[in-house]
Amino acid sequence: MKSRHKKLALIGGALAIIGIIAALVLNALNSNIALYITPSEVAAGKAPQGKTFRIGGLVKEGSLQRQADGVTIAFVITDTAKDISVHYKGILPDLFKEGKGVVAQGKMTAENQFTASEVLAKHDENYMPPEAAQAVNDAQGANKHVSPSSAGTQPKAGY
Repeated sequence: MKSRHKKLALIGGALAIIGIIAALVLNALNSNIALYITPSEVAAGKAPQGKTFRIGGLVKEGSLQRQADGVTIAFVITDTAKDISVHYKGILPDLFKEGKGVVAQGKMTAENQFTASEVLAKHDENYMPPEAAQAVNDAQGANKHVSPSSAGTQPKAGY
């Protein structure tokens, strides 16, 4: 083989390897993406079927039910317009309370219930992600304004 052919074969092989690596990385990233969806969007049928996604809102007052085993929990997430029943088996975060913000990651079941694999509690009462603030604002209409500008609020000294 001529040196020119060797160089072309080497470049072609390198490009093929780079292409395969890029395809594997993109496939891995795509399978690990969890979309954020509100309860109203889930009720409207916009939730991905058979795929993991995140649902966020407020834990509805009086909806928390603990089973006798101590680790199986059922509660309702609401965006003040629609409610979604959530089932979770595990230890809840310390900040998890009724009436407080929560984000749960999991899948919808055939019974139209959300089975969570992970539950995250909101860490500060002054912070709400812009997407969640917009969703709550849209769900409530013009009755109550939730501003994402509260995200810039600084915590009090002593924390």
